[in-house]
Amino acid sequence: MRDTCLPIVLLAALSGCAESAPEPAAVADIRTDSARLAVGGGSIWYRVTGTGAGTPVILLHGGPGFSSYYLKALEALGDDRPVVRWDQLGSGKSDASTDTARFNVASFVAQLEALRAHLGLGRVHIYGHSWGTMLGAEYWRAYPDRVASITFGSAALDSREWERNARALLATLPDSMVRAVEQREAEGNFTAPDYQAALNEFYGRFVWRRPVAADLDSLMASYNPAIYEYMWGPSEFTLTGTLQDFDARPLLPGITVPVLYTVGEFDEAGPDLIREFAALTPGARVVVIPGAAHITAWDNPEADIAAVRAFLREVDGR
Repeated sequence: MRDTCLPIVLLAALSGCAESAPEPAAVADIRTDSARLAVGGGSIWYRVTGTGAGTPVILLHGGPGFSSYYLKALEALGDDRPVVRWDQLGSGKSDASTDTARFNVASFVAQLEALRAHLGLGRVHIYGHSWGTMLGAEYWRAYPDRVASITFGSAALDSREWERNARALLATLPDSMVRAVEQREAEGNFTAPDYQAALNEFYGRFVWRRPVAADLDSLMASYNPAIYEYMWGPSEFTLTGTLQDFDARPLLPGITVPVLYTVGEFDEAGPDLIREFAALTPGARVVVIPGAAHITAWDNPEADIAAVRAFLREVDGR
């Protein structure tokens, strides 16, 4: 495992000096401003951008229940390769859903595989962020021959450890906010103004530090709380949903493709926990994104994109 915390200039230099990727099979016909694909339970929205000929990368957004909107900065990778951005069923621009029978890992893995097959892609790079890292790990488990590499961005690969880490971060908030969280959770009152104030403070420290206001508004407008609460819980630091016992650690030693872990310096995912995951993953490296919280693509997009670009170019060049 290699752990890197690099300034933007050096990351950009690494990106620029990587060799050009070999040209894969023609992919020009998959590029589209936006389109929809029917899957079980509805249709999903997707967009394919990029002019490069490298191996395509598919982006897996977090949540669950949020959308890919906050990952649009990663479309800058398109000068190297096609970039596939999509919204999981029930969120974003995909069809709305309140069917809890669809709110499970297997369903989202099936959506991802349907999209890959629909686009006629062979092996692809997988970039997952937050909950998307769970989805990426499980996609690897189901279809290892379809995956060229995995980038785990701000990985949530062990829910119980995530919760413990998030609770430790919660304790760093003002005492009045910590008490409000304790009281409101005991009551089950997650809409109380003091609870929401504590939640916003937590988000502002550990989830995003420099969001673009319009982008944040768009992200929240496309959010489906029914999925988030059913699969995760009422907040980032309180897990009550179906993912509360998710643990991909046993899977990590068997991953045979190149793996990059990225994590924000102030990320709720916890740089130390990410290093633990990387130590279990053969040959994995870690890049800490300076000054960033959880949504590294907002807080330091230059460093985030440069790290991923350099990694994908290196893998394509092997």
